[in-house]
Amino acid sequence: MQLQSVVEPFGEVNVYKQTNGDLNIVATILTVPDIEGARMGLALDGSASMKKMYGVSGIVGGAFAMAASASTPNVIEPVARTMVSFLANFSANGKVDVIYWACSPDGSKVEELGEFDDQTIQNIAIAGPKKLPWGRGTKLLPPLRLFVDKFTNVPALGVKNPAAICVFVTDGIIEDLADVKKYCFQYAQAISQKQKPFMKLFLIGIGDEVDEGQMDELDDMFEGSGITDSFGQSIDLWDHQLASDMNKLEQVFKELVSEDMIVIGSGRILNQGGKICQEYADGVPALLRFTMPAGSNSFTLEFPGGTVTQDISEALSQP
Repeated sequence: MQLQSVVEPFGEVNVYKQTNGDLNIVATILTVPDIEGARMGLALDGSASMKKMYGVSGIVGGAFAMAASASTPNVIEPVARTMVSFLANFSANGKVDVIYWACSPDGSKVEELGEFDDQTIQNIAIAGPKKLPWGRGTKLLPPLRLFVDKFTNVPALGVKNPAAICVFVTDGIIEDLADVKKYCFQYAQAISQKQKPFMKLFLIGIGDEVDEGQMDELDDMFEGSGITDSFGQSIDLWDHQLASDMNKLEQVFKELVSEDMIVIGSGRILNQGGKICQEYADGVPALLRFTMPAGSNSFTLEFPGGTVTQDISEALSQP
């Protein structure tokens, strides 16, 4: 499972229990990668359950409507504007393609807003779909296909240089998860055969109705698959985060790291009992993979000038 409480400078920590009691740890150190030529996409959930988050009260006209609007703030608009302003800094064309998804009765339609940079996004209202009705379902495959069709008409660059980074914001249960996973496995195979470029897909869950189990399932779908890109690196299309756990926008990039990206000159990993689990004499990479013995409930990264300790006990309580 992916830990919710992560200590900086770690961006993400995943704990995988083994049948013999050992714990396999996959962790990243938060850093902004050198992204070249990538396009950026932002997909905002347009389903009916999101109305209140867009500041839509549902009351039509009169004093009641004004009062309801005042007490139902639009919390999506500032998030969208901030995310666009941030992602535009890394975009190949300086803009972010913004869409509403999960529109129309079955939640399968997409309404495109256009491309925006840091300035133009401030001048548009982000208040939910206008051309299409609010959705009554939440289907992720249509917006995923749309971004793939738009952004992947480029050479297969591999994981080191993603063709696109696409962020999807949702508050509910993904109804077509099986179809999304099937499509993503097919796409990963195309990457491994150098037919398609790598994309990074980031799912942000907002509100109390998010199914984090689904988000974990997408995030971990390639774990142990053995599918690699042209550089021999594992392909991992999806990452996720609950909005309430996002402390920095840079967390969007927390999985865009590799084991050959060195961030510290040297270091080592120890468990709470002082047992050395991994040595990094030639440099600590941004992507860490190591195994801890049964009974471990935390690990410490020691490096010249300091230490960082990460508690993993929340993962141990899960079945």
